Amino acid sequence: MGSPKSRAALERLGRDLRGARLRRGIAIADLAARAGTSASSIARLEKGDPGVGIGTLADVLVVLGLLDRLADLIDIRKDDLGLALAAERQPRRGRSSATTLRRQQDKATHGGADVIDMDGASF
Repeated sequence: MGSPKSRAALERLGRDLRGARLRRGIAIADLAARAGTSASSIARLEKGDPGVGIGTLADVLVVLGLLDRLADLIDIRKDDLGLALAAERQPRRGRSSATTLRRQQDKATHGGADVIDMDGASF
């Protein structure tokens, strides 16, 4: 289940969580008790099991003092692709309703035909 990329990312997350836990000198059982979950859930999380709930991950990060990392995981201000796509969808140049109305009246007055001025330029 899941793509190889997501599997690899979850395994790395698990290794990093294990490293953070060990640096703090916290046993799996203690981390589980403080996070309000079971030791087997912590072990599964550290193995990169995709079935462990995100709420469990959040509780573990609270205990480890790393919850801000979860909150910054998808910071839309740093989403270069999303920002570029949003910029593409922005209108290039806005027109006032008066300009739109004037164009419609010009077409109605001249029957939609081009108007040629004295210099021969077409409008």
